[in-house]
Amino acid sequence: MTAGPPWPLAYTVSGDDCSGPMPLGFTAPLAEAVRRLAELGYDGVEVQVREAGAPDAETLARTVENAGLKVLGIGTGPVAAQDRLTLTDPAPDVRRHALLRLLGAARLAGELGVPVTLGQTRGTFLPGLEDAQRLWAERAVRQLAEEAADRGSRLLIEPQSRANTSLWHTPAEALDVIGSLDAPAGLVLDTHHLDAEGIDVVRAVTEHAGVTGCLQLAAPSTRGPLTVGDPRLPALFTALRDGGFTGWLTLEHTQGDDSPKAAARSWTALTDAAAVLS
Repeated sequence: MTAGPPWPLAYTVSGDDCSGPMPLGFTAPLAEAVRRLAELGYDGVEVQVREAGAPDAETLARTVENAGLKVLGIGTGPVAAQDRLTLTDPAPDVRRHALLRLLGAARLAGELGVPVTLGQTRGTFLPGLEDAQRLWAERAVRQLAEEAADRGSRLLIEPQSRANTSLWHTPAEALDVIGSLDAPAGLVLDTHHLDAEGIDVVRAVTEHAGVTGCLQLAAPSTRGPLTVGDPRLPALFTALRDGGFTGWLTLEHTQGDDSPKAAARSWTALTDAAAVLS
């Protein structure tokens, strides 16, 4: 088998608690997805969860490990994407429910010994409520980071474009939040969101590789599978290596109508680009 990058290579999958497949992940039930990804050569998965918690850890781990893969991270996108729960909703009950879901994901991640990530569940601002909403989010994230640390996990905050959230669009903004926390935390860098905010992806990785737990990858412009010969990939690998990156890589992109084909394309592109490190 062709040698790949020196970091674990994961693919986005949806947990069995999700109401349907996440559009940027493998479009199959978890057991089938991990079986197919193992056949393609992936090392693990980043599992997007909606309402799973610590009691679900054993079943999740068994499903993934039976395919020969590892759970590398727990994502929380479905909390907002599927149930419209955010930390900045004007309704206190909605905010409370969102935080309870995130705390459950942190406990699940702790049981598995992996990080938990936070993206669009931060929410969006409404006119006149911006200051209050920012405080609500900051307080909730502080509690989430402490819960993750107490459970043996670590929170990773993903800078996302303003199309997804009103909060923390750049690595610098996310790092300001991380610096205010009393618990260890890090970054998820996503090439799509960096592109959308006009941030040079290679430069961002060069500057922040040491505090980044996960790099999420998609083709520029299309947010589809990676392609062989993408000139950014060797540069990204070099930046990760030189920056002391110790996390994992996740493919998070559109699937077209064929997830196995999309996953195979991205795997081939990454293994081809990894030659720069030899």
